[in-house]
Formats: sequence, structure tokens, C-alpha cells
Amino acid sequence: MQGYFALILHAHLPFVRHPEHEKFLEENWLFEAVTETYLPLIQIMEGWRKDGMQTRLTLSLSPPLCSMLRDPMLQERCVRHIEGLIALAESEIQRTHWDAAFRELAWMYHHRFTGLRETYFGCGRDLVGAFRRFQEDGLLEIATSAATHALLPLLAGDRPSLRAQILVARDHYRECFGRDPRGIWLPECAFAGGIEEVLQEANLRWFATDTHGLLHARPRPRYGVFAPVFTPAGPAAFGRDFESACQVWSKQQGYPGDSRYRDFYRDIGFDLDLDYVKPYLPAPAMRGFTGIKYHRITGQTPDKQVYDRAAAVRAADEHAGHFLRARVEQFDKLSAIMDRPPIVLSPYDAELFGHWWYEGPEFLNFFVRKAYYDQKSFVFITPGEYLNRHPTQQVATPAASSWGEEGYWRVWLNESNDWIYPHLRVAQERMSELAGRFSGARGLAGRALRQAGRELLLAQSSDWPFILRTGTSPDYAARRVKDHLWRFLELHRQLTARQTDPSWLAEIEQADNIFPSIDCRYWAPKQ
Repeated sequence: MQGYFALILHAHLPFVRHPEHEKFLEENWLFEAVTETYLPLIQIMEGWRKDGMQTRLTLSLSPPLCSMLRDPMLQERCVRHIEGLIALAESEIQRTHWDAAFRELAWMYHHRFTGLRETYFGCGRDLVGAFRRFQEDGLLEIATSAATHALLPLLAGDRPSLRAQILVARDHYRECFGRDPRGIWLPECAFAGGIEEVLQEANLRWFATDTHGLLHARPRPRYGVFAPVFTPAGPAAFGRDFESACQVWSKQQGYPGDSRYRDFYRDIGFDLDLDYVKPYLPAPAMRGFTGIKYHRITGQTPDKQVYDRAAAVRAADEHAGHFLRARVEQFDKLSAIMDRPPIVLSPYDAELFGHWWYEGPEFLNFFVRKAYYDQKSFVFITPGEYLNRHPTQQVATPAASSWGEEGYWRVWLNESNDWIYPHLRVAQERMSELAGRFSGARGLAGRALRQAGRELLLAQSSDWPFILRTGTSPDYAARRVKDHLWRFLELHRQLTARQTDPSWLAEIEQADNIFPSIDCRYWAPKQ
């Protein structure tokens, strides 16, 4: 054995829950991720366990995602989504009866969707519990993230808000997994000095940075990104390996762009008659993705060829073999120049595998199996397990960095979203004031204080400025920021006037029901 390979999947979605609507377009983000990424991941991990493979995978599950996965209303709507997929596949089997290529794909989708339903009910509709059992069996290390996936460097100047994002996340992890988290996925891999001190307060032992965040650490790390460093405050920083990231992420070189893979954008929700697909659309009044797609990427042309499932699976097998050979060569080179076993850290967004890259779960399965059985250059490991084996490391302070555009905060702080932050700053100051003034409040005042904390956390989510920058659902993102800030300000007004409206409070508690056990003392200014 020449080294260690740490595969990290980061799973996160913004908190979207709208009980006031029967169907809501943005709720479909969760249902798509469940059926296309999380359930397939559970299926392949069950396969590894069944075959006695002692695999080691790291999965970060953000608190908003865990909250939605555990929510009974969203679970019911997820069942409705899966049943709708099965019904649509049955309709497609009939519609494509005289088209052999499409009919074969319709049957493929029907088989896949019914298998997903079986898996979902097999784990009691509790995906968080399913992942918890993998962790308890030693096959998985689950990391947390910031409470609402806020970009933490933008909170570094406001210590109470930084503490709340991290400590609320730690508490929520305890509720979900029955233990303290060892590691944290810093949202967008974004790090700035001072964050590590709050991580130490929360007893978090490790986090990941982008490549340049570790390479530009002070002092320079002796082993580059192939060994972690301990920050002066204590938690260890692991750096992302650029080479393995490029092979998957790169638009030019990445595997998901292969012409044999399924095209993401060509969907029957846009191709077929609207009246036919309307019952299965996430928002019946407008066209959208159904999840059934019959075409492959083909190339830079609007004329897409029919998807060949067998050829796509062969491509995933080929790419997994290529990825494995590249890692073996990488470890051969590293082991020749290092005086300790190197660790290669490869983090990815979990939703890449299955949602954006349909064959991604097959790629993962092929790669892990090939690496487990066919080579001896490296073993799989989690960051927490690595630190147990190698507790002595260099001390250094990583550089400010993220894995976003240009490596810093440009995606989340630019001309499209900079209007958010002055309002957040005022709300953050007022939340600290409320936490200090009403720290011992009970009854209605205590409930209002806790809801103020929830609204502020939700307004701080990095998802809203990200969506505003990308332009995918900008009206919705702007409305969410404004709604949470308005609710916070109204709660602040009612608390300070000692005139809390119980019916309105109950209404927003029911709508924004994340973190039921939130501790608002985290916002209180330290004496």
C-alpha cells in the first residue's frame, strides 16, 4: 500500500418547503436529488455491504437537506413524485409500443423507478437513518456543514453569527446521527482566518479547502495537498487534489461530457404534447423536467441521437478504469518522493452523480469495486480515520479561498447580489441584541426569539446569492431573502415592543420549521 484515497461527496440543497401549495416547482429539487442521487447511492452502498466490501466513503449532509429528508410532508410528496414517475413510465411504454428503441428505454425507466420506490420504502422513507446505519457499520463517515450553508468568510467579521452557523449545525447533527460530527464541509470550500477557532469550539477535527487554499498556507506545506495541516487552533485542513478533480469536473476533459452519456437537458417534458405531460410536471402550468430523457449527448449539435443505455454503462466502466489507472500512477509518483503515505482527497458535489451525470452512480460503483479488488497502490480512507492513523502533522494556516469562480467569493458577492449583505449585517446585529436581552425568555417570547434565529439563518444561506448570480430562479431567490429578512425584522419589532402576535408566529413556525431545538444563546455577545 502506497497511499490513501479519500472520496468525499457533498450533499446539500437549500431549505425549500411550501405547505401552502399542493405542488411547488422548487420543491422538485429535493425529489430529483432523492430519486437520481441519494437513493442510487444507497443502492450501490448496499451492494458493497452485501459483498463484504470494507469500503470507506465520506458524505457530508447539510442540515437543510437532513431537515427536508426527515420532514413527513416532504416525504409524502416524495412518494407522490416517485409514483408519478412510475405512472409516466407506464404511459410511455404504451405510447412507444411501435418504436423499439424508445420502448426499451421506457421499460428501463419503469424498472428503475420501481426499484427506487422499493428502496425508499425499504428504509422507511428515512434516508438520513439509512446513511446513519452505514456510518454505524463503519462504512461511511458523515460530515456536517454550516447550519444553512452560509458562506462563512462573509460572516468572519461577525463572530456571533459565525458561531451560530457552526454550533447550530453541530447540535442538529447530534439529533440526526446520535453522535458529534468529526468533520465539517465548509460551504463552497470557503475558508478565511478565524473560522478554525469556532470549529475548534465545536470540537470539529477536520475540514477541506480548495487546492490553492492549502498550497498558499503559511508556512508553505511541506507535502502540498497530499497531507493535511493542523491549523494553530487545532482542526486539520485537507486540500483538494486538482488532478482527480479535473478528470471529473472539467468541461473539456471531464468524463460526464462523453457523447455516449445521457443528455441532461433533452426531456419529454419539453418534447411531448403539454396536455400529455402536464400531470407529471413539477409545476403543471409550465413545461419542465419529468426525469424521462431518451437522447444522448451526441455532441455540439441540436440533433441528438437516441440514448443507448448499454453503451453508456460501458463508457462508465471505461472511465472508472481510466480513473483508477490515473490514481495508481499518481500514487506511484507520490510515494517515490514522499517519506510518508500520501493522501489524495477528491471531493465532489453528490448531485453530480446521478442528477447531472446520469451514469455517475455506475461510475462510482465500478471505480470503488475496481479499486477494492484490482489494485494495491492505495486504500480508501476517511479524513477522520486518517487523523487517527497519523496524528502528527505540520502546523500551518490555510489561505483565504473557495472552490468557486476565481477561487474566492465572487460568485456570492457581486453586482447581482451585493444588495443582500447590508440588510444581513443589520439583522445580525439585532439578533445579537435580542439574544443578549431575551436569553432567558420562555413562552411566547422564547418562541419568537427562536423563530428570529431560524429566519436569520435561512436568510444567510449561500444558495440565494448563488442563484441570483447564475440566474436559474432569481425571482424566487430574491423573494426568499426578502421574506426571511422581513419576518426577522417583524419578530424583532414585536419582541422589543413586547407585543408578539401568537397566530402569525404559529404560521411562520409551521412554514419555516427547521431547527426545532435551536439554541439562541450562540448569538449572544460574549462578556
